[in-house]
Amino acid sequence: MRQAKLKVKLLAFTKNPQKVVAAAIRQCYSAVGASDLIQKIPLEKQKELIKMVLGSGHTSTLEHASFTFAIEGISRACSHQLVRHRLASYSQQSQRYVDLTKKGIKFVVPTSISQDKEKFALFKKQMENSEKIYAQLLEKGANPEDARFVLPNACETKIVVTMNARELLHFFELRLCQRAQWEIRAMAEKMLELVKKVAPEIFNFAGPTCETQKICWEGERTCGKWKKIKGAVLKSRIK
Repeated sequence: MRQAKLKVKLLAFTKNPQKVVAAAIRQCYSAVGASDLIQKIPLEKQKELIKMVLGSGHTSTLEHASFTFAIEGISRACSHQLVRHRLASYSQQSQRYVDLTKKGIKFVVPTSISQDKEKFALFKKQMENSEKIYAQLLEKGANPEDARFVLPNACETKIVVTMNARELLHFFELRLCQRAQWEIRAMAEKMLELVKKVAPEIFNFAGPTCETQKICWEGERTCGKWKKIKGAVLKSRIK
């Protein structure tokens, strides 16, 4: 059984994302066009404008900057969670058309299983059996789109994801939470690390809601992290 390893690469992003966002902010209050404004916004002013909209919550201008990621080594279980973020574009490796036996199927193994010999033995046996039956079905003439029905959630997938900065901040609020599933949280951490390098003023304050809003919305299911954050409170959306 081949194990998959998480890889996240920032394929592309809006050129000068912070400058573009700053010009969009300026446009809201200026009679001059953004094409002229963008030439006259120094770095310190960009920081000031971005900080202003982040602080006020008027973040629609952040939508003018987008970021595209190539993600490998995540499970189908993880990708099912990822695509629930609807304000994004996705291009995922197709199990209908790709014969996964050509390069060998990779599987994502949860740490709670890999670190337990007995559990891992059971897991490995099931993955290898699924891969074997999948290959046999193809040999007998089944189409990949039908043979894939025997593949588990642990099967690796590859996906290209594009989100704008505003949606990314929302994504990070949800998926960097300690209660988020471990795999998508690890992916979100790598995504944040990459975008911070190219747009630090936009993403320096990204994080779960206990950090960004000073509110934990998890109620009785809270991890308790909010208790260590000055001014943070525990709330429920239902009174």
